[in-house]
Amino acid sequence: MCASVKYGSRGPALIPRMKTKHRIYYITLFSVVLLGLIATGIFQFWPHSIESSAEWSLDRRSVHDAPLVRIPMSSPISERGDLSCRMHTCFDVYRCGYNPKNKIKVYIYPLQRFVDEVGVPISSTGLSREYNDLLSAISDSDFYSDDVSRACLFIPSIDVLNQNSLRIRETAQALAMLPRWDKGTNHLLFNMLPGGPPDYNTALDVPRDRALLAGGGFSTWTYRQGYDVSIPVYSPLSAEVDLPERQPGPRRYFILSSQTAIHREYRVELERLKEENGEALLLLDKCSNLSQGLASVRNRCYKGQVYDYPQILQESSFCVVLRGARLGQATLSDVLQAGCVPVIMADSYILPFSEVLDWKRASVVIPEEKLPEMYTILKSIPHRQVEEMQRQARWFWEAYFSSMKAIGMTTLQIINDRIYPYAARTYEEWNNPPVVKWTSVNSPLFLPLIPPRSPGFTAVVLTYDRIESLFRVITEISKVPSLAKLLVVWNNQNKSPPEESLWPKVAVPLKVLRTKENKLSNRFFPFDEIETEAVLAIDDDIIMLTSDELQFGYEYFNYLYTYKMPGDIKNWVDAHMNCEDIAMNFLVANITGKAPIKVTPRKKFKCPECTAIDGLSLDQTHMVERSECINKFASVFGTMPLKVVEHRADPVLYKDDFPEKLKSFPNIGSL
Repeated sequence: MCASVKYGSRGPALIPRMKTKHRIYYITLFSVVLLGLIATGIFQFWPHSIESSAEWSLDRRSVHDAPLVRIPMSSPISERGDLSCRMHTCFDVYRCGYNPKNKIKVYIYPLQRFVDEVGVPISSTGLSREYNDLLSAISDSDFYSDDVSRACLFIPSIDVLNQNSLRIRETAQALAMLPRWDKGTNHLLFNMLPGGPPDYNTALDVPRDRALLAGGGFSTWTYRQGYDVSIPVYSPLSAEVDLPERQPGPRRYFILSSQTAIHREYRVELERLKEENGEALLLLDKCSNLSQGLASVRNRCYKGQVYDYPQILQESSFCVVLRGARLGQATLSDVLQAGCVPVIMADSYILPFSEVLDWKRASVVIPEEKLPEMYTILKSIPHRQVEEMQRQARWFWEAYFSSMKAIGMTTLQIINDRIYPYAARTYEEWNNPPVVKWTSVNSPLFLPLIPPRSPGFTAVVLTYDRIESLFRVITEISKVPSLAKLLVVWNNQNKSPPEESLWPKVAVPLKVLRTKENKLSNRFFPFDEIETEAVLAIDDDIIMLTSDELQFGYEYFNYLYTYKMPGDIKNWVDAHMNCEDIAMNFLVANITGKAPIKVTPRKKFKCPECTAIDGLSLDQTHMVERSECINKFASVFGTMPLKVVEHRADPVLYKDDFPEKLKSFPNIGSL
C-alpha cells in the first residue's frame, strides 16, 4: 500500500523539499523509499494497512515535529464507556447553539506524540494512513472549525482505529489529558477494529467516559442506539482496485464465498451446500501454493484453480459475509463495491449506518443457524428484486463506503441530523440514488427500519356518525393481540361524539380526535398520538374483517401519504370525497413494487345499516369516479403500478387438512 497521500488546502501539508548538492544523497534516499514501498506492499490487507503516517497535522508540520507529551504513571484514567448514554443525557447540545446553516462545527485537536514516563509511545503505529485520510477529509469539510470556542464536536488526533496497536491504559490516560475532555462530553472517537484476542470485544476497550463512538464492530449488546454510530470496516482495496460498475442482472455464479479463515463449522456447512448445488455455488479459500504478500491478498483458490480477488466478486449474484473473529468485516465493503448482494450472517451485528440506511434494499440478512437453508432462501427472491439490490449495493458503496472521507462525512452527517432534526436528510435522500424519481417503481422493498416508540400497531378509525357500526368495529379490533392504541377520527363538525360512558370497554387507550374539516385524507394524517411503526387505517363500516386478519399486520405509510404524495392527488381525493384507498394503494405499490396483500370481493363489503343517506359508495357516480381516479393517479405517477394478480399469501395452510390448533391465524377468510 503506497504511503503517499494527496492533501487539500486546509488539510495536511506536504513535507518541505530537502536540498542537497550531493547526488549520492538522492541515490540513498531513493533506495530507502523503494525498500519502504516493497515492505509496505507485503502488508496490503487490513488491519496491517493501519500503518504510521509521518505527514499529517493541522499545524502543517510533520508528525515527527509534533510536541512530545509524557504521561505520568499517576495520571488520571478515563472511566469505562457509559452504556446508558444517549444524546439527551451525555451530549451537550447547547454547545452547538443556533446555526443558520444547521451545520455542527468540529474541532480536531493539534497533533501530539503521547509517551509514557520512560518514553514508550502509547501506540505502536502512531498515526495510521487511514486516520490521516479521515482527519484530512474532516479538516477540508464544511464541518471543520479551527476555533475551539465555536466547536460543537471534538475529535482527538489520537488514532484508536485499530485496538491491536494500542496500549489500553495509557491511551485512556492520554484522552483524559485533553484540555476539553470533560469526561468525554461531545467527543467523538473512530474505531474500526475493536477488542483483541481471545475474546474480541465488539466495542473499543479503551475507557472513554461519555465520548461518542463511531465503531466498526458493534453488537446489540454494546451499541448505544441513537448515540453511537455503527461504521464500516474500511477495505484498503477500495482505493487500490478499479472495479467499474457492472450492470445488474444474472451472473456466472449464484452464490460466492470468498472469505478466508472462517470458522471450521461454517466451512463444513458451505462445503455441504457446494456438494448439493454444484456450480451454482463457488467456495473459495486462501491459496496455499502461493507466496505471501500481494498475491495472497489479491487471489483466492478452489482445488488449485486461482481466482482474482476482488474481481471474482462481480461474477456472483450473492456474496456470503460471515462473522470472523470480529463481527465487522472489510469483506462487506468489497462485496458492495462489486455490486454483489451481501448475504450477511453475523448474529447481533449492527450493520453500518443502519440508523439511516435501509439494508433490506441492498442485502439479505440470515441468522447463522439458517446457513443450511441459505440456498433455498436466496432462490425464493425474484430476479427483478435481485437486480434492484445489486444496484443499491453498489450505490451504498459509492456513497458511504468507498473512502475514509465517505465514512467520516456520513458519520458527521448522522450526528448533525440528530442535533438539527428539522433540517435532517429524509429517508429518500439517504437511500435513493439521485436519479430515482416518482415516475416509476423505485424500490422492490419497504420503508426504513425505524425503531418504534411503542410496540404493536395503532388503529385509526375514520367515522362520521355511524355509531353502532363504529362500536362494532372498535370491539372487533380490540381483540387483536398486537393492538397498542385506538384513535377515532371524528369527521363530523356538526355533531359531538357520544359520551365517554357509552363507548365500548377496551384494554388499550382509546382517544377521539375531532377534525376541523370533513376530509377523507384525515385518516392518513400522522397524528402525534401515533407512537407505533405500524398503523391500521379503517372506516367505521368495515365490520367483516376478523381479528386474525388484522393481526396479519400493516405497514406505516401515513407520513408519505400526507407529505410525499406526488401531484395534486390529495386535493383530488378531498374534492371528490372518493378514492383515498386507491391513492394509498398507488403510493404503496410505487414504493414497494408489490401488489396489495388482500383485496376482498365486492360482495363481502356490505354494511347492513348503511342507507343511501349516509353511504358515499351508494351514490350512482361513486363507482364512475373511482374509474376516473385510477386514470388520474396513473397519469400523475407516470406509470400504472397496480398489476392483475391472483395470489394467496397465507402461511397457515388455510384449506389443507391440518390440525386447527396448530394454525396461527385460523380465522382468515377465503378469497
